[in-house]
Amino acid sequence: MKKTLLATAIVGALGASAAAQAATVYDQDGTKLDIYGRIAMGIAGGGPEFNSDGQEIDDGAEFVDVFSRLGLRMSHEVSRDLTAFGRLEWRFSGDERNTDQGFNEIRQSYIGLQSDQFGTFQAGNFDSFYNQFVSLPFDWEIDRGLEFAGHPKQSRGDSIGYYTPDLSGFTAYLQAKHYSERGLTEAQQSSEGEVVAAQGGVRYAQGPVTVGLGFVDDVQRGGGNGEVLYGLIGSYDFTDQFSARLGYETRDNNDSYALRGANDENGYDKVGVGGTFTTGPWAFAADYYNVDREELDDSNAWVLGTYYNVSSNFDVFLELNDGDAPTVDRDVTLGDLTDDVYWLTGARYHF
Repeated sequence: MKKTLLATAIVGALGASAAAQAATVYDQDGTKLDIYGRIAMGIAGGGPEFNSDGQEIDDGAEFVDVFSRLGLRMSHEVSRDLTAFGRLEWRFSGDERNTDQGFNEIRQSYIGLQSDQFGTFQAGNFDSFYNQFVSLPFDWEIDRGLEFAGHPKQSRGDSIGYYTPDLSGFTAYLQAKHYSERGLTEAQQSSEGEVVAAQGGVRYAQGPVTVGLGFVDDVQRGGGNGEVLYGLIGSYDFTDQFSARLGYETRDNNDSYALRGANDENGYDKVGVGGTFTTGPWAFAADYYNVDREELDDSNAWVLGTYYNVSSNFDVFLELNDGDAPTVDRDVTLGDLTDDVYWLTGARYHF
């Protein structure tokens, strides 16, 4: 599935990422196997000075792994118009000695069939279609900063999905995730019981314009509040070097929903605006969000990113983020603006 120009612009500045760096280890008689990954290290610091319980915490610098991973891509040409495919990807921590287990997480594990005429069907553990077709223009950060629904939203495991081929710029999609109660006793079962969370929508991508419209049935078992989330997000490429984006996301308030912690939300309206500029090996990106919450305080959020491609396989980066920035007025000091800023800098090697 292709990313929008915004995402690919940053990827291009960073050296084409894992997709282009993948090494083909087998390619014969229509069967292909690629191996890819990255080792990423960095230093992170800053962020909120208090935890969800209101207790002050240490926000000093720390050496961290920045989402290192290893993956396999598999495909087999069944016919001229039908390809069977699979993908398996693991995440591991590379910043410290980790001898108890080789990997920390299976990020992707799915299989499917792709047809240029009839579209693509897949099943298993994969990124949310809502993220891939709607919120993706804002999902460029390596770490924090995305305020719209991201790739885990009502996805990742026990999911099936279908999207059409490109129809004069339009692509429609539908996905469902099943939350099962199988094997649980009556005492272990959740109050919601067995549920299916659906999501769907349509994206238009033609020339410099990309616009996605979608919904997610944000069930509580998947971390939502039981209401439907809607999003309308798009980007426009003014030049080959500069693209701008604008988005709106909303979810109704559920009066019977109990917040699960300080970082939880009930009903809200979110507006985001941003842009990306690339020049040679450099890429610069910035987003601003206004979040209007029904039960909690409203907030401003921003994220900045700078990326430099040292070579086709190696890049360095710096990201800054404040998820609850104060409103700028005459009473706000420089200390107020920098108190809770989270920063991350580091380097990645792609293979």
